[in-house]
Amino acid sequence: MKRENNSTTQLTINAMLAALCAVLGYVSLEMGNFKLTFESVPVLMAALMYGPVSGALVGGVGTFIYQILRYGITVTTLLWIMPYVMAGFAAGLYARKYNFSNTNKQLMFIIICMELLIFVVNTASLTIDSLVYGYYSPVFIFGTLGLRFVVAIGKGIAFGAVLPGVLKKLSKLTHNGTARDI
Repeated sequence: MKRENNSTTQLTINAMLAALCAVLGYVSLEMGNFKLTFESVPVLMAALMYGPVSGALVGGVGTFIYQILRYGITVTTLLWIMPYVMAGFAAGLYARKYNFSNTNKQLMFIIICMELLIFVVNTASLTIDSLVYGYYSPVFIFGTLGLRFVVAIGKGIAFGAVLPGVLKKLSKLTHNGTARDI
């Protein structure tokens, strides 16, 4: 039996991960400027398995779909997409640097760093969005900063504990050869 074309498999998985990103963004828990979401998981998976371009595309497409479904197109739509594009690209660069054979400690490190990057860029996006649309208040923007920081670290630790096993299984399933040494 002929083996699947690896680029077709990669494209299919990236599309599924982008769809999952959109769904996870949509089913998040939101209270004011606090949002608990797992939409970074598929972005990180694509980045850690296939590299920076896949990570950025999954983050961009998935978050764009979520933003369109939830808020429509606004002046600041791209601001809300950027955290996931940046995190996907950066995580993919890191994974590629180590030839996709990252240790569990390396994965924990990069995942925590990417959750913190998302936290920082989301805070900047929230600040700019609030200035553009006239709802800026230091209390609104920075009042939950500590909680959001703790959640970002917690998510990074939780995702860092779970993703190595998931990536290893998915790598075996797709025969892509990456993430095999996790």
